[in-house]
This record gives sequence, structure tokens and C-alpha cells, in this order.
Amino acid sequence: LEASSEKADLGEINFSLCYLPTAGRLTATIIKATNLKAMDLTGFSDPYVKASLICEGRRLKKRKTSIKKNTLNPTYNEALVFDIPNENMDHVSLTIAVMDYDCIGHNEVIGMCRVGSDADMQGREHWNEMLANPRKPIEHWHQLVEEKALNSFMTKSPPPRDKPSIVVDNTQSD
Repeated sequence: LEASSEKADLGEINFSLCYLPTAGRLTATIIKATNLKAMDLTGFSDPYVKASLICEGRRLKKRKTSIKKNTLNPTYNEALVFDIPNENMDHVSLTIAVMDYDCIGHNEVIGMCRVGSDADMQGREHWNEMLANPRKPIEHWHQLVEEKALNSFMTKSPPPRDKPSIVVDNTQSD
């Protein structure tokens, strides 16, 4: 109980995932976010959502929603589309970051979540449900976590691969 009360409440995000295997198209529809952390002096934030397609730790593509001014409960209803061939779906994940737009200085991360076959429990469940129901939007709420909490999860050692690694020992000299 103590650990959960220490964790910063950054808010939640609601989005649906829909995959069309024949077209190789993943659509993440960002619906809304609630109870976001205030990032501006006004007590509000100017949130937008940035979705990044990740493969083996590298960002391949990113998409963004519009910016909603002065709110902690934005509604987007915006579709972010990624082209992913069916055979690559096991190797990719999506990082969903709720960002605070600032006209001066840097945009700040309010909170993040991750969905994919290598994500944690809730993110993996959402991904697997989407894959099990092709062409059908699957909607879930996700708790936002701090960027460093998500990054520490991402830097854990990758799962063992089926293919053995080939090590070439070239100690002989001519």
C-alpha cells in the first residue's frame, strides 16, 4: 500500500488499437486522457500525445495528436496510423507519451505507457487482445508512468532469441 501511495499519479489515457493484417496497418485511436498532472503555472497543461513505433529499442516512426490548451482532461478522438507488415508485429511495440506543449523551452513528458508483445502486463494484454481480434478496435485505459520508469523497463536485457549469436574470434595475425 505504501509503494502505491508514493507513486506519482500522472493520470490515465484511453486509446484503442486496431490491426488490419491484410493491409499491414495498425491504428491507435487516442480517445482521451484524464487527471493529468498540471505542468504549467496556471495549474493546467497543454497536452498532446506522441506515439512512437519501437523495434528492438529503436524508434522507427512517430505520430502526434493536436495540442489541447489549458486542460487536464483532454479529448482527442484522433487516429494515428502506422504501416507494419504482419510478420513484423511480434517485434514491435508502441510507446504512448502524453506531452505538455511549451512555446518557450522544451516540451515535457507528463507520463507514458507502452503496448506490445514485450510490454508489461496491461500493455501486453491490450496488444494480445488486439492481435486476437483483427479488424476490431480494442479500447483500454492505461495508467501513465514516469518516463524513467518506462525506460528502465525497456533497458532490461532482451528475451533470449531462437537464433544463436555467432561470435567470430579473430585473434590470429598474418
